[in-house]
Amino acid sequence: MSHLSYLQWLLLVSALFAAAERLRPARAAQPPLRPQLWNDLAYLLFNGHFYAVVAGAWVGAVALTTREGLARAALLPEHGLLDGRSFAVQAAVYLILSDFLQWCVHNLLHRVPFLWQFHKVHHSIHQMDWAGNFRFHWVEIVVYRSLLYVPLLWLGGAPESLFAVAVFATFWGHFNHANVDVGIGPLGYVFNSPRMHLWHHDASDEGGTAKNYGIVLSLWDFLFGTAYWPRDRAPLRLGYPKDDDMPRDMPRQMAFPLTARPSR
Repeated sequence: MSHLSYLQWLLLVSALFAAAERLRPARAAQPPLRPQLWNDLAYLLFNGHFYAVVAGAWVGAVALTTREGLARAALLPEHGLLDGRSFAVQAAVYLILSDFLQWCVHNLLHRVPFLWQFHKVHHSIHQMDWAGNFRFHWVEIVVYRSLLYVPLLWLGGAPESLFAVAVFATFWGHFNHANVDVGIGPLGYVFNSPRMHLWHHDASDEGGTAKNYGIVLSLWDFLFGTAYWPRDRAPLRLGYPKDDDMPRDMPRQMAFPLTARPSR
């Protein structure tokens, strides 16, 4: 898997879901060239490549400094918990732990008013498809990676395993947001899906506003009581209450959290 760069995998996965949406759309009335699509493709390139490289280098440097400091203080084991384990074991542990940590961070993005101002950018989507997966404010990358790197320091393991999980998470994130008529049956109690995640983007307070935080795994929502999934219908409207305050172009959306008045 590692012979392809992350950008190449991102473009490949994006093309796959763009084709799948044409072949089997869940919402046939939604046009392929929907409003805001070009805006979201700009987010895809910015968040998926340009800014990710910068943020990854910056957060990685901070994580390395943190690791060295913890090692000097004898707070890190000499060998990582996953060192010497098989690729499959490393990938499985990385996936489960990182997904749980991201579920926790996603909770914070909704429950902390300051962070919610940034997360509103993602929830301003009104017509959902795969490209919406990467419509998020760059601050979210910093929050996620900062809170993910330090716990993962104790694991050790091979970078190839972490890379494979990152590619898989991108695939599943595209799937969750895709306009595809695909169900996963009983696996929906473990893995997130387009039909369940659509309710996370519900603009109403049906079932509460705190629902379906899962990124790859829906398991955490069922375990901690934040799952809400009427199987027989979809939300009437996507977005968030009073979302007409959100600008329609990427530059002003980036500035929005710092210029808008905080609200739910």
